[in-house]
Amino acid sequence: MVDQLTLQTIGILLTGFTVSIAAIYYTLTLRYTRRNQDLQLKTRQAQLFMQIYSQWNSMEMGREYQRVIDSEWTDIDDFLEKDYTDIESKTGFRTVARFFEGIGVLVHRGLIDVTFVDDLMSGATIRYWEKIAPMIKEWRIRYNWPQAVEWVEYLYNQVKPIVEEQHPELKT
Repeated sequence: MVDQLTLQTIGILLTGFTVSIAAIYYTLTLRYTRRNQDLQLKTRQAQLFMQIYSQWNSMEMGREYQRVIDSEWTDIDDFLEKDYTDIESKTGFRTVARFFEGIGVLVHRGLIDVTFVDDLMSGATIRYWEKIAPMIKEWRIRYNWPQAVEWVEYLYNQVKPIVEEQHPELKT
């Protein structure tokens, strides 16, 4: 016959064993869930970015971006005289600026991974900011608007180091 103490010991051991199994199962479940959530987050980020990227590839956006890139000005006065004179040129310039501003905010908020921008738009982002930066810096001072186009500059500052790391030959 099995005595009372042996039965209690076996019961305690079984309880400890089942609690240990439950803890291991819970840990594995949490790890799987976290991994799955990370994948879902990346998937949502990719979907959002691809929606934005399809807008980037529109004819209108391409035309307006190219208009800014092809423009030549020496300072803010030259810009205002040449490329900011009518509603169409103002709207085009603002459309491109707002597009990059939006991406900059989304990157800043962690809603889009900056590597998406790097992979598909780094050249355009860098070229755009480097084109408008001198004029925008004057604009900020002249109109006492320090946050003008700040998220484009932020986006540039996030993308540029990635590009320089991947392509050291491009460092300026």
